[in-house]
Amino acid sequence: MTLVPLPDRGRRYVATRTVRLGDAGLDGLLRLDALARFLQDVAADDAAEVGLRAATWVVRRTTLVIEGRPSFGERMEVTTFCGGLGSRWAERRTSVVGPTSRIEAASVWVHVDEATGRPAPLPTRFVEAYAEAAGGRTVSSRLSLPEPPGDAARTPWPLRATDFDVLGHVNNSVYWAIVEDEPVLRGIAELEYRSPIGPGVDVALVAASSSGDARERWLVSPEGTHAAARITSTS
Repeated sequence: MTLVPLPDRGRRYVATRTVRLGDAGLDGLLRLDALARFLQDVAADDAAEVGLRAATWVVRRTTLVIEGRPSFGERMEVTTFCGGLGSRWAERRTSVVGPTSRIEAASVWVHVDEATGRPAPLPTRFVEAYAEAAGGRTVSSRLSLPEPPGDAARTPWPLRATDFDVLGHVNNSVYWAIVEDEPVLRGIAELEYRSPIGPGVDVALVAASSSGDARERWLVSPEGTHAAARITSTS
C-alpha cells in the first residue's frame, strides 16, 4: 500500500519519541497501542502549535504500513503533516523512522462540535495551516472493512477504567490491543472506528482468519460493531 509522501511545501511537524519500558511487548518491540499514543500525542502537539484544540477531533480510521517495528530503547523521528482534506475531516499522515525501523501511518480524523459531538466543518485556522501540505488532495471518511461473520468465535473483552479518556469513551489507542496476540513484524494494519464504547458496555472480541496471511478482528456489543481491524503480514 502506498501512502501520500512527505510534501515539498506546506506545514510539517517533527518530534522525537523513544520506546520506553511501558511501550514494548515481550518481544521487545513497540506495541501498536503504544504507537497509536505516539501518533495521537504528536498530532495534538502539532495542532496546539497552530492554536487548535485536540479534544475536538476523533479518529475514524487508521492504516499502518509497517516496514520494521522499533525496539525497546530505540529513538525515533516522528514527522506529521496533512495528507488531504474533506468537508468535516482530514487525513493526518505520520512517518515514524528509527535506526532499524520505519512505520508509515495515515489516519482520518473527524472534526466534531464540542457541544453536540456531531461532525462539524473544518475550522478556518486548520485550513489555513494545513491546506498547502494537502496539495488539493481530498479524502473520504468511508469505511471498507466487513462486518464480523455470524459464526466466528466471541470472547469477552473486559473494560478497565484506564481504557477511557476525557471524552468519556475508550481511547483510540486501546483498540490496537486486539491485534497484539500475533504481532506483525512487517505488513499492513488497518483499524476502523465505527461507534464509541462507553462505560458499562458489554463488549466481546470476534476473531476470524481470512484468505492468505490476513487476520481480522472486531469489537462488538449489543449496540453493534464498534471497531474492525485487519492485519496483513508480509513476513
